[in-house]
Amino acid sequence: MPDEKFKRNIAYKLRIGSILIKKPVIENERFGFLELGNLKVRRVNVIASVVEKYESEGEKKFVFVKIDDGSGQISLKLFGDDAEKLKELSLGDTIIIIGSLRYFNDEVYISPEIIKKQDPKYLLLRKLETEKQENNISTIKKDSLEQNQNFSIKNKVIEIIKKSEENGGIEIAGISPKINEANEKVSKEVLKLIEEGLVFEPRPGIVRWLG
Repeated sequence: MPDEKFKRNIAYKLRIGSILIKKPVIENERFGFLELGNLKVRRVNVIASVVEKYESEGEKKFVFVKIDDGSGQISLKLFGDDAEKLKELSLGDTIIIIGSLRYFNDEVYISPEIIKKQDPKYLLLRKLETEKQENNISTIKKDSLEQNQNFSIKNKVIEIIKKSEENGGIEIAGISPKINEANEKVSKEVLKLIEEGLVFEPRPGIVRWLG
């Protein structure tokens, strides 16, 4: 059998505040992912400034760096020979980090794979970029919510019209009070049902179920 190709997880462009606000999902006692909306985030792409740095002085090599992008602070941690990647960083450096999220002692941190110094102006650019992304997500969620609400109204209207069949139909104006919805929304859904051929008007203002 041919060897399966390793599929690297997407490195999502996020601000630190968005990473810290979510509780990590643990799988088999290890970090699994962060759930951000419908995204399962395991790797991130972050731009931030170095605000703290600690290097080990003993045999065990490790370097911890804390970064800040204005929305929060998170640590970068590397151990052994990999720690060399962080040693050249200085306080105040603006850097872009691509790496995997890790979780230990109730702390989410980043294990960097790629680190590059950047011009500080990229902090603002990333802020604007992620705000636009969040606004787009909010718009999608709002549209989805409105669709679900309309679907709910439609179902309620259909149920009322079906039940009214034994009485020979129902006045459109009489549907709103029964389902506690605005008459304008109800009239709009009734019109759609008429266009779909599911209900009909035997007399003006009266609707019956056709199905």
